[in-house]
Amino acid sequence: MILDYIYPVSLLASLPSPGDLVELPFMRTALIELTLLGVAGGLLGAWIVLRRLAFFAHAVGTATFPGLVVADATGFSATLAGLAVALGYAGGVERAGRAGRDPGDVATALALVVALALGVVLASDVFESGAAVDRLLFGTALGLDAADLWVAAGAAALALAATLLLGRAWTAAGFDAQGASAVGLPLRAADLLLLGLIATAAVAALPAVGALLVASLFVVPAATARQISRGIPALLAISVAIAVAQSALGLYVSLWLDVPPGPAVAVVGSMLYAVVALTRAALASVSDPVPVAETT
Repeated sequence: MILDYIYPVSLLASLPSPGDLVELPFMRTALIELTLLGVAGGLLGAWIVLRRLAFFAHAVGTATFPGLVVADATGFSATLAGLAVALGYAGGVERAGRAGRDPGDVATALALVVALALGVVLASDVFESGAAVDRLLFGTALGLDAADLWVAAGAAALALAATLLLGRAWTAAGFDAQGASAVGLPLRAADLLLLGLIATAAVAALPAVGALLVASLFVVPAATARQISRGIPALLAISVAIAVAQSALGLYVSLWLDVPPGPAVAVVGSMLYAVVALTRAALASVSDPVPVAETT
Protein backbone atom coordinates (compact mmCIF):
# COMPACT_ATOMS: atom_id res chain seq x y z
CA MET A 1 0.00 0.00 0.00
CA ILE A 2 2.81 2.37 0.86
CA LEU A 3 4.38 1.86 -2.55
CA ASP A 4 1.09 2.95 -4.16
CA TYR A 5 1.61 6.41 -2.70
CA ILE A 6 5.34 6.72 -3.29
CA TYR A 7 5.21 7.13 -7.08
CA PRO A 8 2.60 9.94 -7.18
CA VAL A 9 4.42 11.79 -4.40
CA SER A 10 7.79 11.48 -6.14
CA LEU A 11 6.20 12.57 -9.40
CA LEU A 12 4.83 15.71 -7.81
CA ALA A 13 8.14 16.36 -6.10
CA SER A 14 9.88 16.30 -9.48
CA LEU A 15 7.77 19.13 -10.90
CA PRO A 16 10.14 21.48 -12.74
CA SER A 17 10.00 25.23 -12.36
CA PRO A 18 7.94 26.97 -15.09
CA GLY A 19 10.95 29.26 -15.47
CA ASP A 20 12.89 26.34 -16.91
CA LEU A 21 10.97 26.84 -20.15
CA VAL A 22 12.86 30.08 -20.72
CA GLU A 23 16.03 29.47 -18.69
CA LEU A 24 17.06 26.21 -20.36
CA PRO A 25 18.32 27.05 -23.88
CA PHE A 26 16.83 24.01 -25.60
CA MET A 27 13.46 24.51 -23.89
CA ARG A 28 13.46 28.21 -24.81
CA THR A 29 14.00 27.27 -28.45
CA ALA A 30 11.22 24.69 -28.25
CA LEU A 31 8.88 27.23 -26.61
CA ILE A 32 9.47 29.77 -29.39
CA GLU A 33 9.01 27.05 -31.99
CA LEU A 34 5.73 25.84 -30.52
CA THR A 35 4.45 29.40 -30.04
CA LEU A 36 5.01 30.17 -33.71
CA LEU A 37 3.39 26.88 -34.67
CA GLY A 38 0.51 27.72 -32.35
CA VAL A 39 -0.13 30.89 -34.34
CA ALA A 40 -0.03 28.99 -37.63
CA GLY A 41 -2.06 26.09 -36.26
CA GLY A 42 -4.64 28.31 -34.62
CA LEU A 43 -5.29 30.36 -37.76
CA LEU A 44 -5.26 27.49 -40.25
CA GLY A 45 -7.09 25.26 -37.78
CA ALA A 46 -10.10 27.57 -37.85
CA TRP A 47 -10.37 27.09 -41.62
CA ILE A 48 -9.67 23.37 -41.29
CA VAL A 49 -12.60 22.97 -38.92
CA LEU A 50 -14.92 25.17 -40.99
CA ARG A 51 -14.04 23.35 -44.23
CA ARG A 52 -14.16 19.90 -42.57
CA LEU A 53 -10.53 19.13 -43.43
CA ALA A 54 -9.53 17.63 -40.08
CA PHE A 55 -8.85 14.20 -41.56
CA PHE A 56 -6.74 15.74 -44.32
CA ALA A 57 -4.73 17.78 -41.79
CA HIS A 58 -3.93 14.61 -39.87
CA ALA A 59 -3.22 12.54 -42.98
CA VAL A 60 -0.93 15.06 -44.68
CA GLY A 61 1.43 15.03 -41.72
CA THR A 62 1.44 11.25 -41.51
CA ALA A 63 1.95 10.94 -45.27
CA THR A 64 5.38 12.53 -44.88
CA PHE A 65 6.65 9.67 -42.68
CA PRO A 66 8.25 7.58 -45.49
CA GLY A 67 9.96 10.65 -46.90
CA LEU A 68 11.28 11.58 -43.47
CA VAL A 69 12.69 8.09 -42.95
CA VAL A 70 14.52 8.22 -46.29
CA ALA A 71 15.80 11.75 -45.61
CA ASP A 72 17.01 10.80 -42.14
CA ALA A 73 18.86 7.74 -43.43
CA THR A 74 20.46 9.46 -46.44
CA GLY A 75 21.29 12.82 -44.89
CA PHE A 76 18.90 14.69 -47.18
CA SER A 77 16.97 17.69 -45.84
CA ALA A 78 13.98 16.40 -43.87
CA THR A 79 12.13 19.67 -44.46
CA LEU A 80 12.49 19.49 -48.24
CA ALA A 81 11.59 15.80 -48.33
CA GLY A 82 8.53 16.34 -46.13
CA LEU A 83 7.47 19.38 -48.14
CA ALA A 84 7.69 17.50 -51.45
CA VAL A 85 5.59 14.61 -50.14
CA ALA A 86 3.05 16.86 -48.39
CA LEU A 87 2.51 19.15 -51.38
CA GLY A 88 2.23 16.17 -53.69
CA TYR A 89 -0.38 14.67 -51.39
CA ALA A 90 -2.29 17.96 -51.22
CA GLY A 91 -2.30 18.21 -55.00
CA GLY A 92 -3.66 14.69 -55.26
CA VAL A 93 -6.46 15.49 -52.82
CA GLU A 94 -7.37 18.64 -54.75
CA ARG A 95 -7.40 16.74 -58.05
CA ALA A 96 -9.63 14.05 -56.56
CA GLY A 97 -12.01 16.76 -55.39
CA ARG A 98 -12.17 18.32 -58.87
CA ALA A 99 -12.94 14.89 -60.33
CA GLY A 100 -16.01 14.71 -58.13
CA ARG A 101 -14.67 12.16 -55.66
CA ASP A 102 -14.68 12.74 -51.93
CA PRO A 103 -11.06 13.22 -50.86
CA GLY A 104 -11.91 13.11 -47.17
CA ASP A 105 -12.79 9.44 -46.86
CA VAL A 106 -11.50 6.47 -48.83
CA ALA A 107 -8.59 8.12 -50.65
CA THR A 108 -7.32 9.90 -47.54
CA ALA A 109 -7.63 6.80 -45.38
CA LEU A 110 -5.88 4.64 -47.98
CA ALA A 111 -2.99 7.09 -48.28
CA LEU A 112 -2.72 7.21 -44.50
CA VAL A 113 -2.44 3.44 -44.16
CA VAL A 114 0.00 3.11 -47.07
CA ALA A 115 2.22 5.91 -45.72
CA LEU A 116 2.41 4.42 -42.25
CA ALA A 117 3.07 0.92 -43.56
CA LEU A 118 5.71 2.09 -46.03
CA GLY A 119 7.39 4.21 -43.38
CA VAL A 120 7.53 1.31 -40.92
CA VAL A 121 8.96 -1.04 -43.56
CA LEU A 122 11.61 1.50 -44.57
CA ALA A 123 12.51 2.29 -40.96
CA SER A 124 12.71 -1.30 -39.74
CA ASP A 125 13.86 -3.41 -42.68
CA VAL A 126 15.56 -1.10 -45.19
CA PHE A 127 17.32 1.67 -43.28
CA GLU A 128 17.06 0.23 -39.73
CA SER A 129 16.35 3.67 -38.35
CA GLY A 130 15.76 2.39 -34.81
CA ALA A 131 15.43 5.19 -32.27
CA ALA A 132 14.94 7.81 -34.99
CA VAL A 133 11.41 6.51 -35.54
CA ASP A 134 10.18 7.96 -32.24
CA ARG A 135 11.63 11.36 -33.12
CA LEU A 136 10.07 11.32 -36.59
CA LEU A 137 6.65 10.24 -35.33
CA PHE A 138 6.40 12.24 -32.09
CA GLY A 139 8.86 15.11 -32.39
CA THR A 140 11.61 16.27 -30.05
CA ALA A 141 12.49 19.31 -27.96
CA LEU A 142 16.22 18.63 -28.12
CA GLY A 143 17.06 18.81 -31.82
CA LEU A 144 15.39 22.11 -32.72
CA ASP A 145 17.62 24.85 -34.11
CA ALA A 146 17.47 28.29 -35.71
CA ALA A 147 16.51 26.82 -39.10
CA ASP A 148 13.44 25.20 -37.54
CA LEU A 149 12.47 28.53 -35.98
CA TRP A 150 12.70 30.30 -39.33
CA VAL A 151 10.54 27.65 -40.97
CA ALA A 152 7.94 27.94 -38.18
CA ALA A 153 8.01 31.75 -38.43
CA GLY A 154 7.46 31.49 -42.18
CA ALA A 155 4.48 29.18 -41.64
CA ALA A 156 2.97 31.61 -39.12
CA ALA A 157 3.48 34.57 -41.48
CA LEU A 158 1.94 32.69 -44.41
CA ALA A 159 -1.05 31.64 -42.29
CA LEU A 160 -1.64 35.23 -41.17
CA ALA A 161 -1.27 36.70 -44.67
CA ALA A 162 -3.53 34.06 -46.19
CA THR A 163 -6.18 34.61 -43.52
CA LEU A 164 -6.22 38.33 -44.26
CA LEU A 165 -6.28 37.89 -48.05
CA LEU A 166 -8.41 34.75 -48.48
CA GLY A 167 -10.47 34.62 -45.32
CA ARG A 168 -13.55 35.96 -47.10
CA ALA A 169 -13.39 33.26 -49.78
CA TRP A 170 -12.77 30.48 -47.26
CA THR A 171 -15.66 31.67 -45.10
CA ALA A 172 -18.02 31.81 -48.06
CA ALA A 173 -16.93 28.36 -49.23
CA GLY A 174 -17.47 26.95 -45.75
CA PHE A 175 -21.06 28.14 -45.51
CA ASP A 176 -22.32 28.43 -49.10
CA ALA A 177 -19.92 27.20 -51.76
CA GLN A 178 -22.43 27.41 -54.61
CA GLY A 179 -23.43 30.96 -53.73
CA ALA A 180 -19.79 32.00 -53.43
CA SER A 181 -19.03 30.61 -56.89
CA ALA A 182 -22.04 32.43 -58.30
CA VAL A 183 -20.73 35.81 -57.17
CA GLY A 184 -17.31 35.15 -58.68
CA LEU A 185 -15.14 34.26 -55.70
CA PRO A 186 -12.07 32.21 -56.79
CA LEU A 187 -12.96 29.16 -54.74
CA ARG A 188 -10.85 26.65 -56.65
CA ALA A 189 -7.69 28.70 -56.26
CA ALA A 190 -8.54 29.45 -52.63
CA ASP A 191 -9.11 25.77 -51.87
CA LEU A 192 -5.86 24.75 -53.53
CA LEU A 193 -3.97 27.39 -51.57
CA LEU A 194 -5.60 26.25 -48.33
CA LEU A 195 -4.55 22.66 -48.91
CA GLY A 196 -1.04 23.78 -49.83
CA LEU A 197 -0.79 25.98 -46.74
CA ILE A 198 -1.95 23.17 -44.47
CA ALA A 199 0.64 20.87 -46.04
CA THR A 200 3.40 23.48 -45.66
CA ALA A 201 2.51 24.30 -42.06
CA ALA A 202 2.28 20.59 -41.22
CA VAL A 203 5.83 20.11 -42.47
CA ALA A 204 6.97 23.06 -40.36
CA ALA A 205 5.46 21.35 -37.30
CA LEU A 206 7.16 17.98 -37.90
CA PRO A 207 10.37 18.61 -35.93
CA ALA A 208 8.43 19.64 -32.81
CA VAL A 209 5.37 17.36 -32.73
CA GLY A 210 6.21 14.65 -35.27
CA ALA A 211 4.41 13.23 -38.27
CA LEU A 212 1.74 11.42 -36.29
CA LEU A 213 0.50 14.27 -34.09
CA VAL A 214 0.27 17.30 -36.40
CA ALA A 215 -3.49 17.38 -35.75
CA SER A 216 -2.81 18.23 -32.10
CA LEU A 217 -1.88 21.76 -33.22
CA PHE A 218 -3.96 22.14 -36.37
CA VAL A 219 -7.30 20.61 -35.38
CA VAL A 220 -7.77 20.29 -31.63
CA PRO A 221 -7.38 23.99 -30.64
CA ALA A 222 -9.78 25.15 -33.35
CA ALA A 223 -12.28 22.41 -32.48
CA THR A 224 -12.15 23.56 -28.87
CA ALA A 225 -12.50 27.22 -29.86
CA ARG A 226 -15.51 26.52 -32.06
CA GLN A 227 -17.47 25.34 -29.04
CA ILE A 228 -17.21 28.74 -27.34
CA SER A 229 -16.83 31.24 -30.19
CA ARG A 230 -19.46 33.29 -31.96
CA GLY A 231 -18.35 34.41 -35.40
CA ILE A 232 -15.23 33.94 -37.49
CA PRO A 233 -13.03 36.65 -35.87
CA ALA A 234 -13.69 35.21 -32.42
CA LEU A 235 -12.99 31.69 -33.69
CA LEU A 236 -9.64 32.77 -35.12
CA ALA A 237 -8.57 34.68 -31.99
CA ILE A 238 -9.64 32.00 -29.51
CA SER A 239 -8.14 29.24 -31.63
CA VAL A 240 -4.74 30.95 -31.67
CA ALA A 241 -4.90 31.64 -27.93
CA ILE A 242 -5.75 28.02 -27.15
CA ALA A 243 -3.06 26.68 -29.51
CA VAL A 244 -0.36 28.85 -27.93
CA ALA A 245 -1.45 28.02 -24.36
CA GLN A 246 -1.78 24.32 -25.17
CA SER A 247 1.71 24.30 -26.70
CA ALA A 248 3.33 25.95 -23.68
CA LEU A 249 1.54 23.69 -21.19
CA GLY A 250 2.29 20.60 -23.28
CA LEU A 251 5.97 21.54 -23.43
CA TYR A 252 6.02 21.92 -19.65
CA VAL A 253 4.45 18.46 -19.25
CA SER A 254 7.02 16.99 -21.65
CA LEU A 255 9.82 18.47 -19.54
CA TRP A 256 8.22 17.19 -16.34
CA LEU A 257 7.56 13.63 -17.53
CA ASP A 258 10.57 13.41 -19.89
CA VAL A 259 8.44 12.55 -22.93
CA PRO A 260 8.44 13.94 -26.49
CA PRO A 261 6.50 17.21 -26.87
CA GLY A 262 4.10 15.82 -29.49
CA PRO A 263 2.22 13.39 -27.22
CA ALA A 264 2.23 15.89 -24.33
CA VAL A 265 0.73 18.66 -26.48
CA ALA A 266 -1.85 16.23 -27.85
CA VAL A 267 -2.93 15.05 -24.39
CA VAL A 268 -3.19 18.60 -23.05
CA GLY A 269 -5.23 19.68 -26.06
CA SER A 270 -7.56 16.70 -25.76
CA MET A 271 -8.11 17.43 -22.07
CA LEU A 272 -8.91 21.08 -22.81
CA TYR A 273 -11.41 20.00 -25.45
CA ALA A 274 -13.04 17.55 -23.04
CA VAL A 275 -13.25 20.14 -20.25
CA VAL A 276 -14.90 22.70 -22.55
CA ALA A 277 -17.33 20.14 -23.97
CA LEU A 278 -18.33 18.83 -20.54
CA THR A 279 -18.70 22.36 -19.16
CA ARG A 280 -20.96 23.37 -22.04
CA ALA A 281 -23.05 20.25 -21.59
CA ALA A 282 -23.38 20.89 -17.84
CA LEU A 283 -24.37 24.53 -18.36
CA ALA A 284 -26.91 23.53 -21.01
CA SER A 285 -28.50 20.99 -18.70
CA VAL A 286 -28.76 23.57 -15.91
CA SER A 287 -30.22 26.30 -18.11
CA ASP A 288 -32.63 23.94 -19.87
CA PRO A 289 -33.66 21.25 -17.37
CA VAL A 290 -35.63 18.26 -18.54
CA PRO A 291 -39.30 18.76 -17.58
CA VAL A 292 -40.69 16.32 -15.05
CA ALA A 293 -44.02 14.77 -15.93
CA GLU A 294 -46.76 15.69 -13.52
CA THR A 295 -48.46 12.87 -11.66
CA THR A 296 -52.14 12.81 -10.83
